[in-house]
Amino acid sequence: MWTTTVLLLLLTLGPRCTVTENITSFNQSESVGEEFSEAPVKGHKPVRGVKGRDTCSIPCDITVKLLRDEKHSVCGQLQQSLLAFGRSTRKLIRDVMEEQQRALDVLSSQVTELMTKVQTLSSEVQRSNNEMYSVKPVQSHGRDCSDIKDGLMSVVPKIPSGIYIVHPEDTDSSFEVFCEMDYMDGGWTVMQRRTDGLTDFKRPWADYADGFGNLAGEHWLGLKKVFHIVNQKDARFQLHIALVSEDDVTSYASYDDFSLDGETQFFSLRLGRYAGSAGDAFRGYDQEQNQDTAPFSASDVDNDGCEPSCSMGDRTVESCSARHNHTGWWFNRCGLANLNGCPEDAERGRGAPTRILWDTWRRGGVPHAVKAVTMKIRRIASNS
Repeated sequence: MWTTTVLLLLLTLGPRCTVTENITSFNQSESVGEEFSEAPVKGHKPVRGVKGRDTCSIPCDITVKLLRDEKHSVCGQLQQSLLAFGRSTRKLIRDVMEEQQRALDVLSSQVTELMTKVQTLSSEVQRSNNEMYSVKPVQSHGRDCSDIKDGLMSVVPKIPSGIYIVHPEDTDSSFEVFCEMDYMDGGWTVMQRRTDGLTDFKRPWADYADGFGNLAGEHWLGLKKVFHIVNQKDARFQLHIALVSEDDVTSYASYDDFSLDGETQFFSLRLGRYAGSAGDAFRGYDQEQNQDTAPFSASDVDNDGCEPSCSMGDRTVESCSARHNHTGWWFNRCGLANLNGCPEDAERGRGAPTRILWDTWRRGGVPHAVKAVTMKIRRIASNS
């Protein structure tokens, strides 16, 4: 391109420019050029410093114009290249983003599918646990587990523990209970069991009145059902509390007489004489800690005696249930016992402490960390 432009300009200039023999050789044969160069030209003086060649003088403004045109041409080509590069780069970025979006869509679909599978598996595990614990009730009616044991001893050599149907006297319906037939000669009706922390004891009054949980696992039998059992005519019941610490130490507390008042008295607790190795946490060390005769309290029914508040060391407590993570118990200004205590929500999970409280069971002056407890009642004598 450069050479062609120069030739055209030189031809236009005419007499102002003498073309060298190398340029004129494009229009003449090589042999003629050689002869002409060897013949001396009369009256012509060669340019000093140049041997055998003529010079071409191009005006500076033409040279500047040529260079400017060439620069503009190069700049135009560069702009076109940059535009093409920009288009290809944007297309590449768009393609990469679309590919990433497709990958995210696939990943989201996989996560959704995985969550569905986890939920399905969780349901299967729950169903399996229910099937494992769903022992069919023995269709042998009795007033309570002690009565069932007494009735079966003559016909069954070994009575198994499990879920039975009881029908206490003066009640309108039967209900299921778990009977322990192996522990201390059997005949025990389980009213509460804590073993693994999987059942939430943070419940309102209605749940504690009616009962909740799985009878073969963790459960609370229900204040109404316990009331019907222990208030049968001509019957007296003892309460036995079996405790297991985090380091698998066992202990117990027993009361030779146990009963509950009716719902209009908020199922107030009545205890007889204490015996055992865990200490009498129900009565504590002074009258303010005594939970014997205390009415039952829950998060929505407050009978704890804190009016308007209780002082617990350096803390002010307005609700003992709230202080014990909204669980229900026979609180009296909170007291030293709460076998329904459960961990705070942030701590709930595998390995979380159950916060079962039986403060009088101590080692080295420090209360044991209780991981499991069972409360059970048994008929002990008939009144005349």
